[in-house]
Amino acid sequence: MKTIKLLLVLIVFAVNYSQAQQQGKQQNSNNNDHMKTYVIERIIPGAGDLTADQLKGISQTSCSVLEEMGPKIEWQHSYVTGDKIYCIYKAENKELIEEHAKKGGFPANSITEVKTMISPATAKQ
Repeated sequence: MKTIKLLLVLIVFAVNYSQAQQQGKQQNSNNNDHMKTYVIERIIPGAGDLTADQLKGISQTSCSVLEEMGPKIEWQHSYVTGDKIYCIYKAENKELIEEHAKKGGFPANSITEVKTMISPATAKQ
């Protein structure tokens, strides 16, 4: 009898956990529905020569500012080249990207909204 009760408790827990996970995913999806994707070009001479610790510090600063700004802006990832860093962000508007750059002390030399994406898979559609 104790085994059956334990099994029932585990099933109820699993169902509730699964429902909570789904609700969380829906909320995140809803937040992203009204967010646009942007490419930010940051001209930083010597960016490609920054050390791992320097890149970590920049990342930590960016994340701190993003946390302060809330869920209307998200950093996806960045590409570090010789003298530039190209960042991919999701945000409700361009002004949030500008605010993030100002608060973090980062250049934002160019902010461009992504209209669509293509890849090798596009050629096969």
